[in-house]
Amino acid sequence: MPNLAIPFRSDGLHYDVPQALEPVRSSMLSQLAGFEHGFYGRRGGVSSGLYESLNCGPGSKDDAAAVLENRRRVAGHIGVSPERLLSAYQVHGAEALMVDGPFPGDRPQVDALVTRCPSIAPAVLTADCAPVLFADPSARIVAAAHAGWKGALGGVLEATMAKMIKLGGSPSRIVAAIGPCIGQASYEVGPEFVARFMDADSGNARFFIPGSDDRSHFDLKRYCAARLRGLGIGAVDIMAQDTYKEEALFFSNRRRILAGEVDYGRNISAIRILR
Repeated sequence: MPNLAIPFRSDGLHYDVPQALEPVRSSMLSQLAGFEHGFYGRRGGVSSGLYESLNCGPGSKDDAAAVLENRRRVAGHIGVSPERLLSAYQVHGAEALMVDGPFPGDRPQVDALVTRCPSIAPAVLTADCAPVLFADPSARIVAAAHAGWKGALGGVLEATMAKMIKLGGSPSRIVAAIGPCIGQASYEVGPEFVARFMDADSGNARFFIPGSDDRSHFDLKRYCAARLRGLGIGAVDIMAQDTYKEEALFFSNRRRILAGEVDYGRNISAIRILR
């Protein structure tokens, strides 16, 4: 249950009474006993302006105290202490890290976190990239991966699975959920983008549809799902939400760029083992 204590702001005023957090949940992950997870959007926090309201990104220019409070609310909702809701310094790379406690120093520069520790909730921050949550119900292992196009193409999902397997996970048992991210209709790209994927595998043509002039539209969700299925994963769930289109519910970097805004908030997605 969320912690409903009303904290003070740095200026001595109360924050607003917390709204209920209403994360998107995967039906497949929800069917697994002994796990909690959520893809949290922009509702239920204390940030204002461009960051309204559940901005959980410490890398944004939002008030640091507001970000900490937002993360505290998410941690309480998923059932861990705030310092055990872990998100890395994401670099759009393909490295995954096994964790069993809070980071001892600066956030590591990786794009996926893997754990079998029930008191840790690995999390990822996104604003159009795909958050991918994993669980192996037998080995009791969970993971969270940040899969933008660059990380997905570079192998971040494979790196995450490799860490899970090293801990005793099995691809055939693992369930993965691809959370809210930019949808194909909103993801317009140029020919140089398409060329990167075609150079990697000509079969990637199936993830593009024609746009106007020389533009195309890329299906990030389906691409991530194909990479996962290629690893023999047991089940893949794909959330339908489009972060670009659903402004009231999610932060979106692409929407921010097209609107000429100076910064943007970050959605957070997390998973944990209950027992």
